[in-house]
Amino acid sequence: QVQLVESGGGSVQAGGSLSLSCAVSGYTASRYCMGWFRQAPGKEREAVATIGTYGTRTYTDSVKGRFTISRDNAANTLDLRMNSLKPEDTATYYCALDRTGYCSGSYHYWGQGTQVTVSS
Repeated sequence: QVQLVESGGGSVQAGGSLSLSCAVSGYTASRYCMGWFRQAPGKEREAVATIGTYGTRTYTDSVKGRFTISRDNAANTLDLRMNSLKPEDTATYYCALDRTGYCSGSYHYWGQGTQVTVSS
């Protein structure tokens, strides 16, 4: 059974930092394309960052230079380090896994989400 469980969300003031982690069970995370997504109230879900099987990373423009996506292969987790947080980063953050083995753009497994709130 595949499970993705996010942790690490919380509340922080603008300029602060948070780290999110997604524990993966049922798959070896390093063998699959994975990503972090977010959805704010009233807005569509957007891809924040992705990492491919060979470590290729992509970021949405608004987080470039501030967020870093990575894997901990020993712990089988996907992580997101978020620095210089802004109020517009406030959203529910989800991790997701693409089971095709490459970054197809379709994600088949999702976590339950973790809330990030940034106050000004």
